[in-house]
Amino acid sequence: MDTSLAIVILNYNGKHHLERYLPSVLQYSKNNPVYIADNASTDDSISFIQEHFTDVHIIEQKRNFGFAGGYNVALEQLNGQFDYYLLLNSDVEVSENWIEPLKVFLDTHENTAACQPKIKSWLNKDSFEHAGAAGGFVDLHYFPFCRGRIFDTLEKDGGQHDYEIPVTWTSGAAMLIRANIFHQVRGFDSDFFAHMEEIDLCIRLGNLGFDFYCVPESTVYHLGGGTLDYDSPKKVYLNFRNSLFMLMKNHAGLLFPSLFIRMCLDGIAGIKFLLSGKFQLTWMVFLAHMNLYAQFGRFYKKRRKINTKERKFYRYNGRIIWDFYFLKNKVYSKLNKRKFN
Repeated sequence: MDTSLAIVILNYNGKHHLERYLPSVLQYSKNNPVYIADNASTDDSISFIQEHFTDVHIIEQKRNFGFAGGYNVALEQLNGQFDYYLLLNSDVEVSENWIEPLKVFLDTHENTAACQPKIKSWLNKDSFEHAGAAGGFVDLHYFPFCRGRIFDTLEKDGGQHDYEIPVTWTSGAAMLIRANIFHQVRGFDSDFFAHMEEIDLCIRLGNLGFDFYCVPESTVYHLGGGTLDYDSPKKVYLNFRNSLFMLMKNHAGLLFPSLFIRMCLDGIAGIKFLLSGKFQLTWMVFLAHMNLYAQFGRFYKKRRKINTKERKFYRYNGRIIWDFYFLKNKVYSKLNKRKFN
């Protein structure tokens, strides 16, 4: 048993996912301990694991802390026991030899804080999946996109991204991260609750000088939308709100012009939802902005604790909305690579 690495799966009412996907994790991860961090599930997840997967360790939480807080509380209990945490969504099917390339990469790249496998769609295994694809970036306005996925356009995997490059962020759906570094910055920002907390974490670590990579020798398959559907109003709300939180905390230089531009672009997205008949999603964008106003003082204090005078993290110094909608550059290969630095 390799006790340098622990696989940690966060679960909330996900018995159906554990039943379907946990067997592949156990089959192809026999040398590594597996922990289920249960966010106070109200289904029978715990009894199901205890009955069918007796080798799996269970960390029971007192309430649902969300993705960010749930991992923080669970991993604090493992602090000092492992060199690496492999964070894995409960709706991910892994493949043979998925761990070793990731571990070897971190073992041989001391400045890399975390890496991820290629994340492909479980429903369409020829294509990449939204949550991470072949590594993620943010643009000048902190809009996230991936190598293999820009907005809702997913590429088929033909090996075009089978090479290692630095990325802005690695996906929380499947991320191998150094345990000491995770705890050094106190993990995820629990105020995010869920969505984009891993991007915020990677940006904070990137500003400390650490790197992030996708290791394409490793592949997993993600169902996606396992907790919230992609069109879920709550997911839209969290994505818009947390993206603003992330910009406010981490943007280097003048905050208010960048925040104003981003909020205007959000407004355009809200109008687009409205014209498409998705009235509730427009309301979610509005509520996300209202929550930013309500939390402004809290996040401004966080910003002051972070050195935002100089940006060090790797990003795309372009405008992905302009590239995608106006220049019709809908795949990563069409983007101007000189803008990545």
